[in-house]
Amino acid sequence: MTRTPSAVISPTGTPHPFGGVFAMLAPHMAALDQFLLGQLAAFEPEIRAMVNYCIDTSGKRIRPALVFLSGWRDADEVSPELVRAAVVVELVHLATLVHDDIMDSAEVRRGRRTAVREFAPTAAVLLGDALFAHALHLATQFPTTEVCAAVSESTRRVCAGEIVQSLRRGSTDLTPADYRRIIDLKTAELFRVSCYLGGRLAGSEDGYVGALDRFGRHLGIAYQIYDDLADFFGREEKIGKTLGTDLASGKFTLPLFALMDRLAPSEREALSGEIGGLRPSQPALRRMQMLDLGVFDAVEAAVQGEVSAARAVLSEWPGHLPTRHLLALSDVLLAQVAALRPVG
Repeated sequence: MTRTPSAVISPTGTPHPFGGVFAMLAPHMAALDQFLLGQLAAFEPEIRAMVNYCIDTSGKRIRPALVFLSGWRDADEVSPELVRAAVVVELVHLATLVHDDIMDSAEVRRGRRTAVREFAPTAAVLLGDALFAHALHLATQFPTTEVCAAVSESTRRVCAGEIVQSLRRGSTDLTPADYRRIIDLKTAELFRVSCYLGGRLAGSEDGYVGALDRFGRHLGIAYQIYDDLADFFGREEKIGKTLGTDLASGKFTLPLFALMDRLAPSEREALSGEIGGLRPSQPALRRMQMLDLGVFDAVEAAVQGEVSAARAVLSEWPGHLPTRHLLALSDVLLAQVAALRPVG
C-alpha cells in the first residue's frame, strides 16, 4: 500500500505551505502501513479481507502523526517502538470509525462504502471489536505494561464517550459542559494518549510528557469541534465521508448549540423538533441560518481558542524538537477550519 502525504487545500485551490508537516512523516507513515499490512496474518483467514478493507484506506492518520511528532528525534530515525504505538492507536481509531458509521447509518468513509454498508451491521460490529482486541494485543507486546494500561484506559474512555453521546441523541437537554465532556472522551482522548505515548516512548522528561498530554487533549477537542462544523459546511468529495448526519441523527453539537441560542423562540422549537426526530431535518436551511447569524464565526473562534490553549502549553518548552512540529500541525487544523468557510 503506497500513500502520499496529506495536503491541505485552501478555498482558492492552492496548497497551503505547511504540507511539509506531513511530507516529513512519509518514512514513518510507510513503516506504519507496512506494519499494519503485516498484521493481516494475525487475523483469522475468514475475516482478513474485511480487516484489509478497513486499513487499506487513505485517511489523514492524525493520531499516528501525533505519536511520531511527539516522539520526534531525527528525520532519518524511524523508531520501531513509535511505529508499533502508532499502529495501536490507529487500530483503535479504525475500530471506532466502524462503530460510528453503524450508529450514524453513514454510507461513505474515506471516499468509499463504509464497512457497515459493505458487510452489514452485525458483521461490522464484530469487525470493530476484532480491531479493538488486536490493538490491545499489540499493546501487550511492549516491555512495560504502561503502554497497554494507557491504551486500555483510553479505549474505555472513548467507548464511554460514544455511549453517552448515543444515549443523549435526540435531546436538546445538554449543556456546553456536557458537549465538551462527550468530545473530550470520544475524540480528544485518543489525541491525548497519542501524544503521551510518543513522548513517553521517546524518553522525554515527565514535565514535557505532561505538556504533550495536555496539548493533545486541547488539539483533540479543537479537532472534534472542527469536525462538527464540517458536518454542515464541508464537501463530501473533499472530506471523503458522509456529511450532514449530526442533525439527522440527533447529535446536539456546538454549531447547533450556537444556532439555537440565536434563533427566535418559534424557530428554536422547530430546530428542537428536528434534533428530536419529530420533524424532517433541514440541513440546508440550518446551514444558511448559521451563516446569517454568525454561527460559523463563533464555532471557528471556539476551535481557535482550543488551539491557542494547546499552543500555550508547548510554548513553555521551545527547546524540545517535537514542539515546533506539533505547533505546525496545529496550524494545519486552523487552515482546515478556514477552508470550510463558504466563498462569496
